Amino acid sequence: MKPLCSRMYMLVSRLWAAISKALFAEFLATGLYVFFGVGSVLRWPSALPSVLQIAITFNLATATAVQVSWKTSGAHANPAVTLAFLVGSYISLPRAMAYVAAQLAGATVGAALLYGLTPGNVRGTLGINVVQNSTSTGQAVAVELILTLQLVLCVFASTDNRHARGSPAAMIGTSVALGHLIGIYFTGCSMNPARSFGPAVIVGKFTVHWIFWVGPLTGAVLASLIYNFILFPDTKTLAQRLAILMGTTVEEKVVEVEPEKKDSQCNSEDTEERV
Repeated sequence: MKPLCSRMYMLVSRLWAAISKALFAEFLATGLYVFFGVGSVLRWPSALPSVLQIAITFNLATATAVQVSWKTSGAHANPAVTLAFLVGSYISLPRAMAYVAAQLAGATVGAALLYGLTPGNVRGTLGINVVQNSTSTGQAVAVELILTLQLVLCVFASTDNRHARGSPAAMIGTSVALGHLIGIYFTGCSMNPARSFGPAVIVGKFTVHWIFWVGPLTGAVLASLIYNFILFPDTKTLAQRLAILMGTTVEEKVVEVEPEKKDSQCNSEDTEERV
């Protein structure tokens, strides 16, 4: 009984260590993304930002965040990407919820740090996402949906080990830059609810904030369905998908591995007796 308990304790400890590292990676990556990305939107009197400058900065911020965290957590740094991976049966519901919490916390800290370091006459509204010009709320939701759709498709294609090799940082960064080159004129370009959430919390402005959740999350779900069920369907059964959703896959694997270890030990003892 004691050896079994010790093995279970070691397993839980390893799982917690892995999850805590992944959560910190999501927190750090999202914080860096918001700090540098939103920082490029600030309107300095001496040099007002251009659309190209903002797009390039978000490109580089994304590539940096992905490169830092993709081997530890998968480099989501975006609640929309996390939802897409949940729908595609890549992560469990508990892990997805923890990821989103870490991302929102990281975005808030990144925005707070930027706010604290920026002169008062430059802060403005800290780059919060708003509906631009004469764009309607329906058009804004549709634009955010499309922008996030292409981003999530790129994330799946760049991280799918069946096709892609190496770091996905450059391609995902390019996808984010593409979205900004168009989306800035409509909504300031979010594609990431955490990017919208952090600055909104710090300045306390949530006008039409719901757009930057509904649009990106809907686009992420559609992209996940398109990639995982139409373009490159996998062979997971319904039982496997439910197990992944509930987070019981690891436990099942452990149960299956233990008999194999016992059998191998028995076989080794038999061979020693024969010798």
